[in-house]
Amino acid sequence: MAPTKSWLFTSAVVGVIVYVAMWVGYVQNWAWLAVVDTRLLQTFHDVGATRPGWVAFWAVLCAVFGPNGFRVVALVLLVVALARRNVATAVFLLISIGLMGVVTEVAKFVVDRPRPPTALVDAASSSFPSGHALGAMVGVLALLTVLWPSLTARWRTVVAVLGGVLIVLVGSARVVLNVHHPSDVLAGWALGYLFYLLCVRLVPPRGITAAAETLAVPDTGR
Repeated sequence: MAPTKSWLFTSAVVGVIVYVAMWVGYVQNWAWLAVVDTRLLQTFHDVGATRPGWVAFWAVLCAVFGPNGFRVVALVLLVVALARRNVATAVFLLISIGLMGVVTEVAKFVVDRPRPPTALVDAASSSFPSGHALGAMVGVLALLTVLWPSLTARWRTVVAVLGGVLIVLVGSARVVLNVHHPSDVLAGWALGYLFYLLCVRLVPPRGITAAAETLAVPDTGR
């Protein structure tokens, strides 16, 4: 079933609350949040410090399914959409996946949180929010949106589950590698979801196929 307007509104409110809570929690140094961040980072650092193969696995996963990976897939679909004169979908992919890095960098600049000192791999820029978590959220949701009308009911279930698992794995990997606090990841997921909803509202796509005449995500008010 398509999401209702009330569900979309409620989920957007939850996204705002999560993002603001993680931001304020860091700035105000909430004790419980600091404890959760520190303990999870320490746990995964202890695991990875003596297991280079473990670290390499998660680093490769982040490289393959990081923001650039989604940009490559989006570029292919964008070309397909333009070839089929599906400008709405091409613009949606360009704005959502193409500009998600800008959203990340602006948010990072505003908060400017240092990376965890226990990082197991090198990572550029500041820590809050997680760009990988944001990118996975936007990338998976945007690709699902344009591909959804072309999928059968069975494949929709499979792809949706795989997409959800991928979002969780990529975000978790950043904590496993100690390059992000858990609160950074939660903030990245929340901001990514909010940005995705904004893109669907402003530049609603059609399916990737030429025959698609309805919006891939209904109930957006367009």
